[in-house]
Amino acid sequence: MSLPQPVPPSWKDLGKSSNDLLSRDYPFSGISLEVKTKTPSKVAFKVAGLRDSKTQGITGDLETKYADSKNGLVFTQTWTTSNVLKSQVELENYIAKGLKLDLNTSLIPDKGSKSALFNVIYKQSGVHTRGALDVFKGPTFTADTVFGRDGFLFGAEAAYNVTEGKITRYSAALGYNAPEYAITVHGLNNLNTFSASYYHRVSPDVEAGAKAVYDTKSTTSGVALEVGAKAFLDSAAFVKAKINNSGVLALGYTQTLRPGVKASFGLALDTQRLNDIAPTGPAHKVGASLTFDA
Repeated sequence: MSLPQPVPPSWKDLGKSSNDLLSRDYPFSGISLEVKTKTPSKVAFKVAGLRDSKTQGITGDLETKYADSKNGLVFTQTWTTSNVLKSQVELENYIAKGLKLDLNTSLIPDKGSKSALFNVIYKQSGVHTRGALDVFKGPTFTADTVFGRDGFLFGAEAAYNVTEGKITRYSAALGYNAPEYAITVHGLNNLNTFSASYYHRVSPDVEAGAKAVYDTKSTTSGVALEVGAKAFLDSAAFVKAKINNSGVLALGYTQTLRPGVKASFGLALDTQRLNDIAPTGPAHKVGASLTFDA
């Protein structure tokens, strides 16, 4: 008798452990601030702002979210400094267990442009499938499914243009998830781009990971490689480091100052141009982020 299989990750979350290790908590693109609050009436507010160190421009957004956990309903409204109005309505486990309906819309009043994406997500033991219809683009229907059994994962994705009547994109992935490590191999963009990622929790305080990408259509030959690690200094602080085969070294430090208050600092160095007065290519970058969560 086989044991019940857990719900596998969604297509977009295949290789998530490695991707998070190599991409999150490196705030070297500028200075950011995020403030989150929640009212007793289950309305949550989030204000976020970023000063880009390259363009010196300041962007931000105001988000309001209402959640009715009893009926599985979540409504989110966002207004950005670019005057983009975004709305999201989610309904989960109301019609059927494991079924989630999701509608995302955006509107730019100045330009009159709009978008609408309708998602259907269904997940049960051993399977996680999604379907998305981009109403105003194409329209295009995208579907992906991930099957999981005993830690082994297999996923596939395809996009179909309804107007043209043809498949415009397809991808596939294989992986294996264990409590301490995960391996994922992707074939993306009509199997023209291949990536392999690896994540390993070495100990309760140390994590390591790597990712390699090979693009058969790229004008530059070779494989792009990136490796990184994360180490917890104590229960309230951790450091991260990563380096790629282009010689760009990134460092990150995150400290919980008190419950609900977190500060992060990031630094990126082009190690091949440390002595250049005006480095070309990837520039040295430094940044920080501060998060308040009440």
